[in-house]
Amino acid sequence: MSDREKQAQEQAESTQDINALMQVRREKMQAFREMGIEPFGHRYEVTAYAEPLKEKYASLAEDEEAGEEVALAGRLMAIRGHGKASFSTLNDRTGNIQIYFKLDVLGEEKYKQQFKRLDIGDIIGLRGHVFKTRRGEVTVRVEDFELLSKSLRPLPEKFHGLKDVDTRYRQRYLDLIVNPEVRDTFRKRTRIMQSIRSYLDERDFLEVETPVLSTIAGGAAAKPFITHHNALDIDLYLRIATELSLKRLVVGGLDRVYEMGRVFRNEGMDVRHNPEFTSIEIYQAFADYRDLMDITEGIVQSAARAVLGTTKINYQGVDIDLENVKRISMNDAVKEATGKDFLACETVEQARALADELHVPYEERFGIGGILNAAFEEKVEDSLVQPTFITGHPTEISPLAKRNPEDPRITDRFEFFVYGRELANGFTELNDPIDQEGRFLEQLKQREAGDDEAHMMDRDFITALEYGLPPTGGLGIGVDRLVMLLVDAPSIRDVLLFPTMKPLAE
Repeated sequence: MSDREKQAQEQAESTQDINALMQVRREKMQAFREMGIEPFGHRYEVTAYAEPLKEKYASLAEDEEAGEEVALAGRLMAIRGHGKASFSTLNDRTGNIQIYFKLDVLGEEKYKQQFKRLDIGDIIGLRGHVFKTRRGEVTVRVEDFELLSKSLRPLPEKFHGLKDVDTRYRQRYLDLIVNPEVRDTFRKRTRIMQSIRSYLDERDFLEVETPVLSTIAGGAAAKPFITHHNALDIDLYLRIATELSLKRLVVGGLDRVYEMGRVFRNEGMDVRHNPEFTSIEIYQAFADYRDLMDITEGIVQSAARAVLGTTKINYQGVDIDLENVKRISMNDAVKEATGKDFLACETVEQARALADELHVPYEERFGIGGILNAAFEEKVEDSLVQPTFITGHPTEISPLAKRNPEDPRITDRFEFFVYGRELANGFTELNDPIDQEGRFLEQLKQREAGDDEAHMMDRDFITALEYGLPPTGGLGIGVDRLVMLLVDAPSIRDVLLFPTMKPLAE
């Protein structure tokens, strides 16, 4: 028998086993109904939770009982013991606590007819008193309980658990049930997002919402998703960024705005990319890219303190100090790594020759700036482990950023890198409508040359700029990547509750 045949046989046997267990659970469900007990209950008044109870009564002596009666609700994760007494583990939103079922407390009918028909995975509500066992474990003696929801499927086997990554991502609800560290990850994610909002709200930024659907996909270099609006009979794009909408608001007088939400890009998937992800974009009038670098540092460091209590972290075995931040231009970073000065080139041919010497791949359409960026991505990016701002991005690859007043070949733009990964992108916004229109026209040429990620022309945005955009600094942060960094997650799928997955064959 081949390995594939063995695997198919094992899977079939496993399916048969699960089906048999499910049948037993359905029979128990029916038995509850025959006793007049609805196996899928209603509201239950909860007065206490597992972890706070354990903390509150940690000082109890062995065999000592507290006077307080408590009511808890949660999922049974273990049932141990036989005969006239059993210990179980109840899991609620705060953690696990041991509970104790005893025949002479519950009564023979309740114990033998109801408790004996409970399964691991069932959700119950219970009432009882807290005591500490002789082994020193805070426990609730169950004096009454109700079945709130019968689990008709068995949870993964206790000692093997849910390890298959594909199953964990597809059935996140099951992942959350059996892997408490996953719940902790998503609690931390929420705290990180709360920290970001708190940091900005304290600095008088206004949180706003802008459209997800648009007739133009703009604000980033990315391929969009396309949908169709039936009533208007037009195609619409899911937003690839919130930038152009937010800058319109700054034109309108909302000097400090931000939006945190989902954006959508029709791109490949890997440990850093998912077709839909969460970003935050921030715009501040009368500021420039240097102010937004300071804000970036503040957001990242305050989020780290909020969830970890420190800015010194360890990510995938590497120690990183989020307060030890370097700032260096792209050209200088490439020069440090390779000894080559691409901005000293006077012609594209000279830049191509330097790239050829370094074995850096580039496309024929690239100018000097595009080749410099290719050299940076090939020779520098992966080495930026400690927090680093890369500034001075070429104008050629920065169609929305303001030109540097001293060198028009580059822009007042930055990208923030940690562990070789881009975490944030910001710049002094281009507020010259004539220059912006010229940049859009250049982007259209690149689209015609085959670059389907180049910007589209947005005439209304040009119109908005013609009314006057004040000097403005803008910033975008990949929230998912920040969460990955702070919870030590190797893949973006580990920090998305429901990552995009290819459907399984029927």
